[in-house]
Amino acid sequence: MEAENTDIEFLIEDMDYIPGHFHLDLNLNCDPVGPARLRFRDTCLKQESLRGELEAEAGYLQYAVRNLLGLLAFHLEKLDKAEEIFRGICKEDPGNLNAWANMGYVYDKLGREVDAGECVEKVSSLMGLDGGEASAEETRILAARCLAEQAYVYPYDVELDSQEDLRERLTAALTLYNRALHYGGELIPIEEKRIWYFKMASIYIRLDDIVKTTEDSEYSRLSHFNKGLKLLKQSLECEKTRYKALGWCFIGVMLERKDEFNTVPMSVHDCGYSATDPLSCYGTAINLASDDAFTLNLLGKIFLLLGKLEMATGICNMGLNVLPDPELNWQAYCTRAKINVRLYIKDLEKAKQGEGGLPDRQNLTEARKDLDRILGVHPCLLTHLEMAQVYYYMGVDALQESLLVDEGAVNCALVSLSHALQFELGESLPDLHVLRGRCLLLKGEEQNAADCFKQAVELERPGSTDTTALRCLLQALLTLFMLGGPDTDLVITQLEVWVQKAEERYPADVVKTELRCLYRTHTEEVTELAKALIRTGRLGLVRRLLKTVVPKHLTKKRPLTRSFSFT
Repeated sequence: MEAENTDIEFLIEDMDYIPGHFHLDLNLNCDPVGPARLRFRDTCLKQESLRGELEAEAGYLQYAVRNLLGLLAFHLEKLDKAEEIFRGICKEDPGNLNAWANMGYVYDKLGREVDAGECVEKVSSLMGLDGGEASAEETRILAARCLAEQAYVYPYDVELDSQEDLRERLTAALTLYNRALHYGGELIPIEEKRIWYFKMASIYIRLDDIVKTTEDSEYSRLSHFNKGLKLLKQSLECEKTRYKALGWCFIGVMLERKDEFNTVPMSVHDCGYSATDPLSCYGTAINLASDDAFTLNLLGKIFLLLGKLEMATGICNMGLNVLPDPELNWQAYCTRAKINVRLYIKDLEKAKQGEGGLPDRQNLTEARKDLDRILGVHPCLLTHLEMAQVYYYMGVDALQESLLVDEGAVNCALVSLSHALQFELGESLPDLHVLRGRCLLLKGEEQNAADCFKQAVELERPGSTDTTALRCLLQALLTLFMLGGPDTDLVITQLEVWVQKAEERYPADVVKTELRCLYRTHTEEVTELAKALIRTGRLGLVRRLLKTVVPKHLTKKRPLTRSFSFT
């Protein structure tokens, strides 16, 4: 057996590429970094988003999506489903190296050694090993598609908690796409290559977002920008209208960014865009997609992500004019609802800063109408959660969220959240528990609210810097303490326990910042809490609070700084 394993290792070392997904350097193929239930949640969410991607892909790249869906099904311990997916690909595309290798891996795990051996033999034959049936040209084409499919996987990896982790995965994807182009050369149909160019360009745009804040941003961004724009230029020759429209949209995005450089990137001139206005690119994209509801939906989502809300609204309306049936075009209603909520929140933040009047609640009404249409034909977890958010904003004062103005709306929010909790992943979403806790706080149910915030904190990934749940929990427990009553000691114990848990889950400086914020915004209440802690001899939390407000070196004066958060 040892000699056999050694032979396999030598064989792998001699191979330029290895078909299949289970050997790839992905977090998905390793043990979870944090709790297993968080890995399960993240994997399920990836699976849901990919099902939408499957509708967008055509040609050979659809098999990249399906191979990835099979990989996710395997890691969700749905081996029968994974086998079904891989077998389906092999039936439709008998030369798909990744599908045969992946299916062999699944058979091995199922203990079906004969079937697994047949898959290995098929892979060897397709690769031209041991005098296989495939010609040299065929093996190059199959190898190129194998590498392109593997490249597709990397941006969808799980547990990419830092920008650096994401940057590594995106860079790995680009490396594999380039290897695919090298292997395939002129043998790959030009239309297929143009789609690869588009995928690579979209990765360069994402990398540009990441490196903006790094020390070498100018140098790194320039390289990414130039390569991405040139690839987009080539992808515009694609026969599929969808890729043409999205290509023009992304060119508009990149031309908007050219002024962020000290010198205009040379690719702008090389590609002939020196006199091109970004708005004209967006206009071209919209015109190309004017009678294609699916492509209009994709453009609407992109403009929503870019914060171009008015443009996104117009595109959604165009899509609904083309296909108004909610059952067939629920995505457009969903995007339009998100836009209206975003518009409301945007105006709300301005009003809180004294930069505008009260936000228009008609946006919430319109969002509710669209979400009602979706729930009638396509009820899902996220739609119920979005409806709950709409009802929450309807129920609170426009400027002071702690003031209840419509208890009926808040009750409707809680009902929507109860529907969301019926779905498999409902319990695993921290945002759901935070929103539920806020609704319960408005109704005066402080302990129930605190319990919701505790659940949300426990669902945050270790090392997370999103402290919304922690902030809400600390404020809820402080409110409970100030209410007094026979359970005051229990409340203090909860505070001690959860501050300690927070220090285990979040970075130390993040917890200190939250305690400092609690003291500055609730000085009198925290002072009363400190007195009670001292009276009962519980000095640990007192020391933590003091460390957040007292400088370490009293003899050194430092200039005061103030940080603002608009979240």
